[in-house]
Amino acid sequence: MWRLARALRVEATKFSKFSGPCNRPTSFMSTLLINEPQYAWLKELGLLEENEGVYNGSWGGQGEVITTYCPVNNEPIARVRQASVADYEETVKKAREAWQVWADIPAPKRGEIVRQIGDALREKIGVLGNLVSLEMGKILVESMGEIQEYVDICDYAVGLSRMIGGPVLPSERPGHVLIEQWNPVGLVGIITAFNFPVAVYGWNNAIALISGNVCLWKGAPTTSLISVAVTKIVAKVLEDNKLPGAICSLTCGGADIGTTMARDEQVNLLSFTGSTQVGKQVALMVQERFGKCLLELGGNNAIIAFEDADLSLVVPSALFAAVGTAGQRCTTARRLFLHESIHDEVVNRLKKAYAQVRVGNPLEPNVLYGPLHTKQSVSKFLGAVEEAKKGGGTVVYGGKVMDRPGNYVEPTIVTGLAHDAPIVHTETFAPILYIIKFKNEEEAFAWNNEVKQGLSSSIFTKDLGRIFRWLGRRKAHWWWQGVWQ
Repeated sequence: MWRLARALRVEATKFSKFSGPCNRPTSFMSTLLINEPQYAWLKELGLLEENEGVYNGSWGGQGEVITTYCPVNNEPIARVRQASVADYEETVKKAREAWQVWADIPAPKRGEIVRQIGDALREKIGVLGNLVSLEMGKILVESMGEIQEYVDICDYAVGLSRMIGGPVLPSERPGHVLIEQWNPVGLVGIITAFNFPVAVYGWNNAIALISGNVCLWKGAPTTSLISVAVTKIVAKVLEDNKLPGAICSLTCGGADIGTTMARDEQVNLLSFTGSTQVGKQVALMVQERFGKCLLELGGNNAIIAFEDADLSLVVPSALFAAVGTAGQRCTTARRLFLHESIHDEVVNRLKKAYAQVRVGNPLEPNVLYGPLHTKQSVSKFLGAVEEAKKGGGTVVYGGKVMDRPGNYVEPTIVTGLAHDAPIVHTETFAPILYIIKFKNEEEAFAWNNEVKQGLSSSIFTKDLGRIFRWLGRRKAHWWWQGVWQ
């Protein structure tokens, strides 16, 4: 992916076997994409025109039927029947019954099941990657990498399953010894976001399983097909090993299911990935019942480039950090602080680099930039651009919706805003980079840290003393602090 980012080029988007209907006007579409010959591969994943979105050892669902769409031009892919609250309650019941079986299996044998899950995913990495690009909208190389991350964490968890243990300590009491033993928490609820619809579940799922926990997954409604397809692969492994399917359950649904999970005392640990705003609500609901939660929330990430920075590294790094996944990552660079002596040159170089980004269908080879996920995301992008202008900012590149089908917007660069402008302190899930000029180190470090969201930041400099001052406790105090427990 890094090599792709450095080898930018301008090319017209070509059609391939994956382009088909996603590049055609809506007026030509009369069926779901799953019925189009170009998308026959969807059925390799067991997907149908209408899919059941609840799995607890058997498939079902009595909730609302929703349609998921291709962000390339908002054409319908297929439908998924969501979970009702009654479906959720039945699934929790079966998951807790399955835990009685799973928790008694020795950890290394649980690791063997996780190894098989990783192998099953590995066999489907190509077709699953295509589905992520089709339904979420990220470019294919990122989609394939996301499936690989699930495979990798399975491989890691297999080794970890043979290393779970605690110390044996001497006691001050004669004839006694202190033994530390780790036990599973029970039922782990996993709520994931649209932008990483596979990897985040995988990170949670593989580690939870080898630790003796069972998992209940609620993915984003707009990526429900991905949730169903992944669960089918995992369920087949459990079935082949004659294990309860409810060890890895699924309840597709919206806010009603998420709220129920957060308030459910039977969910021993809730892992939530999403916006800071919703994360606060989740934390309060879980805390109200004295539950445990793991939150991975938003970010407002900064790059600082000093006067001695190597600009041949700064420009491609800032480009990829700002426009990768169309700005829809929690680690997307949203603020670029430039020393006043290099500000104009870097801005000019970035504008030229932005102009070379190849835009197109995410399923096409060599495309570096795809659409935003939904129409609502486009509206938020336009709103942020207008607020930046009203706040005194100048759009020096982009700022508009592209004249093509789907949810494509121009990657955008804004200069001239104050470091503490409200829009600069707001996380917008879109490819908008705010470039801000600074005079000295203290100023840059202070501005780096003044946002509430945190998560990640980086600096470009040849001054080792500056690097260690930045790493100090008073400087980059939120570097990689995006996970709260």
